[in-house]
Amino acid sequence: MKHRERITRYRQLREHPQWKLLAADHAPEIIGLLQTLLMEGDRQLPAAVLHERLQRALDQLNGDDLSRELPRTAQAYVAHWLAQGWLERRLPDGADQEQYELSTQALQAIRFADSMEQARVAATESRLALVIEQLSQLAAQTEADPDARLSALRDERDRIDAEIARVGAGRVAALDGKRALERARQIIGLADELTEDFRRVRDDFEKLNREFRERIIDDEGERGDVLSRLFEGVDVIGESDAGRSFQAFWRLLNDAEQSAQLDAALDTVLTRGFARRLDRHERAFLRGFTSTMLERGGQVHDVLQHFARSLRGFVQSRGYLEQRRLNQLLKQAQAEALALRDTFGAQRPIGRDLQLTTSRLRSWSQWKLHDPRSAQVDGSVQRNDTASISLESVGDLVASSEIDFRTLRRDLHELLGAQPKLSIAQALSQREAPQGLGSVIGYLSLGTRFGTVVEGEQELAHWRGGDGQLRRARIPLVWFTQEKRHELA
Repeated sequence: MKHRERITRYRQLREHPQWKLLAADHAPEIIGLLQTLLMEGDRQLPAAVLHERLQRALDQLNGDDLSRELPRTAQAYVAHWLAQGWLERRLPDGADQEQYELSTQALQAIRFADSMEQARVAATESRLALVIEQLSQLAAQTEADPDARLSALRDERDRIDAEIARVGAGRVAALDGKRALERARQIIGLADELTEDFRRVRDDFEKLNREFRERIIDDEGERGDVLSRLFEGVDVIGESDAGRSFQAFWRLLNDAEQSAQLDAALDTVLTRGFARRLDRHERAFLRGFTSTMLERGGQVHDVLQHFARSLRGFVQSRGYLEQRRLNQLLKQAQAEALALRDTFGAQRPIGRDLQLTTSRLRSWSQWKLHDPRSAQVDGSVQRNDTASISLESVGDLVASSEIDFRTLRRDLHELLGAQPKLSIAQALSQREAPQGLGSVIGYLSLGTRFGTVVEGEQELAHWRGGDGQLRRARIPLVWFTQEKRHELA
């Protein structure tokens, strides 16, 4: 019966890492921590950095009355997540410690959980247009009748000629802002999934590498198929289906004409009016899409080359012979144990006492050396000078921030109505800084455009942040005057 087959399949899927993560006791906390630590920022972290950041986050969560307590240490949670298949651990060449990253299964579970609160229209115009376009291309590219292909090409030519005539007459039909925004977000979603496909390709290569090594070791013949091809100098990983598919995609990605066309299209889209309605993360994703694709594709390409070289070296160094001999000895021991299973019971005395070990084998990254100096407390107190903000750093800070310039300009316009000139420190003493340091950066940015910067001089600015703490910094001295008050309106 169908329902029995489905129930059996779902019981099997329940043991997969994706389902286990979504059904974990502290799933909201675990998913939130994994997404923050290894998905939104750095995709790979050294063991020491991951432990330190995770412990800091755990301390904050355990101090929150609204959160359920997470009693384990950061090292214990990392070991548990690794055993559950939610993390992957690697030791890159030349690295002094292990690197951690999310597994492909954990990424899928996090994306599923994150998408549950995002309302999606069942049938948007952009998705329907994408389906129609792909079906039309498939029908055209699989047509073998020359007459039918010529008829389709003539129809396409007539449609293009009619469009040229309409544009030449000044009748241009452009997408409205709402439909363009919908289509842009649909493209961003597809592109985001495409960048994550590289992870699955890398996993396929790792699986393929393991399968080839197992076949070489388990092959009892003189020379197996994989072994013979390797001795003949054939790159068996590069010649596999996954290898050929990735190499074709990699050539397309590195094609100069295709890359130039993609960059030009991205630049054009970002200059359109509807692009301003995209949020900061969506705009940043589009700006860095090409570099992200090349970076992640390059990582997979390096993995592919490394696996091919290591597999060939494994065979040429005759290391597979030692592995094969060890594998044979293990199988022989298992066969002899099975033969004695009926003769010697599990509880039967054998006349010899064995001392069982109580040591636990764990990863070296979970151990910490004791440093006696860490228990010493330095009683001296050093007073640091106030931090300085330079005008050179203001541009980068403004580009990466969402600053409310409208409110800042309005405050300056009102203050200059009652005094002839005004510095940033004076403005902060009379008005709130709703964005904290962001408001100070905004004032400095406005000062470079509407104020007068006094070279070589600074002033001490005070403001109170959103957390209620009083902060201060030394900033360049900038004067706003009533002569330019109208420019701030």
